[in-house]
Order: sequence, then C-alpha cells, then structure tokens
Amino acid sequence: MDARADLLALCERGLDWFPGPDAPTTRVPGLAMPDPSELRPAAVLVLFGVLDRVPARPADAAATVVPRDLDVLLLRRAATLGTHAGQIAFPGGRLEASDGGAVDAALREAREETGVETGGVEPLGELPPMPVPLSRHLVTPVPAWWTHESRVAAVDHDESVDVFRVPVAELLAPANRAMTVLRRDGFVHRSPAFTVGERLVWGVTALILSRMFDELGWAEPWDAGREVVPPARELSR
Repeated sequence: MDARADLLALCERGLDWFPGPDAPTTRVPGLAMPDPSELRPAAVLVLFGVLDRVPARPADAAATVVPRDLDVLLLRRAATLGTHAGQIAFPGGRLEASDGGAVDAALREAREETGVETGGVEPLGELPPMPVPLSRHLVTPVPAWWTHESRVAAVDHDESVDVFRVPVAELLAPANRAMTVLRRDGFVHRSPAFTVGERLVWGVTALILSRMFDELGWAEPWDAGREVVPPARELSR
C-alpha cells in the first residue's frame, strides 16, 4: 500500500464525520450541536510518517493493512487546561489573524507545541471541519506527511506534557480498539477509543482517527462491544 497516496486521495474526496443516525459522535450529553457559524475556527495536524524501521510490537499489532513502520504524532495535553485537560490529542489550536488558513495554523501550532521542523512536513490537504461543542471550536484536521525527521518534545508544559509517535498498526490492532461509554444526566454517549499500552486515545482525537481509518480502508474488524472508561482526571473538564 501507499499510505501517503491514500491520505492524498482522502483529502481530495473528503468524508462525513457523522455518517449515520446510530454512529458514535462527539456530542456531549445535554449539549445540542451548535451552529458552526457560532464556533471558533481551529486546526489540528494529523502527521503521519515512515521515519524508521522500528516495527509495531507484534503482540499488540495484528493489523497487516498498513506498514509496521508507519506512525502518527500525538501529544498529551496539560492537566491544567480548561478543556480536554490531560487528554491525548493532535498538535493544534485556534486560527490566529496571522494564519493564512487551517494549514498555516496547524503547522504553526505543531511547531510551537512539539518543536517539529515544519520544513520537513508536507501538508496533504484539509478534511471537512468538525464541530466540537465542549470547547466550542470548529476543528479542521490537516493530514500531513513527515518527509524529514526532526526531534520533537513538549515545548510549553502549560500546553502539553508529552509528545510521542504511535505506530498506526498498534492503533488498528483489534485488541487495542474499544468504545468509551459516558453516562451523564440520563444520556449515554459512546465514541471510539484506542488503548495502546497504558495510553488511552479517546474523544475528538480518537473519532478523527477512527473515521479516517474507516474511510482509508485501513481498519480491521474489531469488537465495538468492548468498553473502557476514561480516567477521572480527563473527565473533570
């Protein structure tokens, strides 16, 4: 397979984040989906790359659709942030007046948060914006390809506390797929999640990855009846 070509094609055709009435969504119990015009524009960098020959751990990654050395860049948000505190996320943030658009904002935020050298990052396009009611943002994912490796680390610990690359094959392994189930005020909210080692990827980040994997044709069959509960510290905001 050619992962970069797959991602380019996905950017060209786009996707529907909420494809059916029974699909898991990012809707927070008790909150109506707002009008997108009322949300603040933001962007995240979904950075894939084949930068080394270290394969995904065979015990955790049964998936064979993607190369074992393909990975994606993620970070853990600081526990002191006002929303999505402590959660694993993509680099990203709000668009600023100086940004030329979602791609510029995603690259700028990635550089500020992780130190990645953006000259070695090839943006492949944009996916349709996703409304996120909790933080009241309209988030545009920017898939990108890492052409030249550079050192990454948490730059501002008020924003993020850890930066790491996760093999895509580990995310796709059926044993590492699950659903988060949140029960609040009589509502039940189900959404995709990934459990890789001691890390839980859930919420908006997991939904973006899950929908992308489905549309790319990379996903393996998995048990949607497996349920996990996010740590309490990630549910406080």
